[in-house]
Amino acid sequence: MLARGRAYHKGCFKCGECKKNLDSVNCCEGPDREIYCRVCYGKKFGPKGYGYGQGGGALQTDSTDIISEFSIKPSSIDTGAIKASPGQGCPRCGGVVFAAEQVLSKGREWHRKCYKCHDCTKTLDSIIACDGPDNDVYCKTCYGKKWGPHGYGFACGSGFLQTDCMTEEQMASQKPMVINDTTSIKAPAGQGCPRCGGMVFAAEQQLAKGTMWHKKCFNCAECHRPLDSMIACDGPDKEIHCRACYGKLFGPKGFGFGHTPTLVSTDAQSAPVLTDVKPMSGPKAKDGKGCRRCGYAVYEAEKMLSKNLVWHKRCFSCFDCHKSLDSTNLNDAPNGEIYCRGCYGRNYGPRGVGFGIGAGALTMT
Repeated sequence: MLARGRAYHKGCFKCGECKKNLDSVNCCEGPDREIYCRVCYGKKFGPKGYGYGQGGGALQTDSTDIISEFSIKPSSIDTGAIKASPGQGCPRCGGVVFAAEQVLSKGREWHRKCYKCHDCTKTLDSIIACDGPDNDVYCKTCYGKKWGPHGYGFACGSGFLQTDCMTEEQMASQKPMVINDTTSIKAPAGQGCPRCGGMVFAAEQQLAKGTMWHKKCFNCAECHRPLDSMIACDGPDKEIHCRACYGKLFGPKGFGFGHTPTLVSTDAQSAPVLTDVKPMSGPKAKDGKGCRRCGYAVYEAEKMLSKNLVWHKRCFSCFDCHKSLDSTNLNDAPNGEIYCRGCYGRNYGPRGVGFGIGAGALTMT
């Protein structure tokens, strides 16, 4: 390394004072033919006096063991100890309030450290500070407890949802006594819940046929299934039922109603089992008016039409193979019966070579 025409080892190219490694940027050659860093050069050979920081510049913060008489020392002065004139200082401590720590509240100056809630000592700001009538400051919670409205519904004066600074025992002692079971409050005759007779309040009211029910009583009288306005059925016994139980108790009964609700009822009670496709009981219809196959009366719910003839849905099947039919595969035969396409072709279709026993060469039935 070169400095003023003299060669140095890279390991020896260091400041003569602090031994800091140097380079061409921070190297300074002293009049004593030594090399220094900029800080040490300024301290040793730079200008001296107030504002030069021992000759190394006022803003130098490099470590040094020399403490100047002008070095800045941290201040620990308690301004609260400097008492102000009566009525002019901080309302809390009475000390002089300087601009750097001033907080204003209702035209009065406070120390920033004194601007706390009088009761809970919570630090305040302009959002949560409340000036009390005693000329002190409070947080919103303590202000509500001390100066807010009191009585039932205000939870010690600070609103129902305020629970600051309160133990669980205090909160439990201030809760109003609430009767949870309203069914124990009996109503006048004919005015309460039809199920339990208790008073029905608006928060738990359910209406059915002009009567008011408790929400927990509004269930099926048979299976106790909870009900709503879509599935509730008012029975003639002045009770409410679900649709399935209503059908079992008050719905139409007889063949085809699956033990009264519907054919697809899956309730535990056994439904009647049909063993014969032709019923052997019931009213016979007049000649030409009933089902073409069994002769019994046909009602609208099970009526099937074919060539001006009426059939039971269960009887609407092919005369030969008993395959169930519909309007897409139905064929009316000259004998007054109905057949599927395959059986109709075999019985009444064209015959001869190429027709395969009358139902078409490709028929597989």
